[in-house]
Amino acid sequence: MTSKKEIMSYLKQEILSLALKPGSMISETALSERFQLSRTPIRDVLKQLSLEQYVDIYPKKGNLVSYIDLESVEQVIYLRNVLEKEIMKSLAGNIPLKGLHELRGNLAQQQQCIEQAEGAGLFLQLDDQFHRTMFGLAGREFLWGVLQQFNVHYIRYRKLHMLKDEKLATIQQEHQQLLDYIVQGDTTGIDELLHHHLRADIDSMNFQEHFATYIKK
Repeated sequence: MTSKKEIMSYLKQEILSLALKPGSMISETALSERFQLSRTPIRDVLKQLSLEQYVDIYPKKGNLVSYIDLESVEQVIYLRNVLEKEIMKSLAGNIPLKGLHELRGNLAQQQQCIEQAEGAGLFLQLDDQFHRTMFGLAGREFLWGVLQQFNVHYIRYRKLHMLKDEKLATIQQEHQQLLDYIVQGDTTGIDELLHHHLRADIDSMNFQEHFATYIKK
């Protein structure tokens, strides 16, 4: 028998990976049959997913995968921009050699992922690892954990952007340039590039034009 915790994990992964697309219906009956559980524990799982913004529950209508809330995305981007600028500037000119080696290894893996066309899923993991390593080197990994608690809209937003092959190469190149600025101690370069790196997509109309059906109205 599958536990409620396991069902929660399965559904979160399916929503974040876009296997379950924003706005798609989630049937209690179908989940009950799939996981061989009564509808009561399934309903409990859906209520918790609703509290965490993975699912929207509409009385007498049903349960839908939550639409991507661009206001929430913008708030996360703002917070990341503020935090990461300070973190990267604190590392500028004095990044530990072990950390530098780890970040360069990550960039090599990103490049390999692009060359072997391994897809946005793996690249997104490497992207997160790159930024998380920065937080860790600055002694701010707790703050990275805090950011992850509000990521349901942001992760899907990023994943949709990464469906374009050329986008992955652009992100990898910006990561490389950010690391170069850190090594050189160029805080002005960090300021300008990080702002662009995090905000360029949310400031464009491309996402809203191509994925309008996934966006919260």
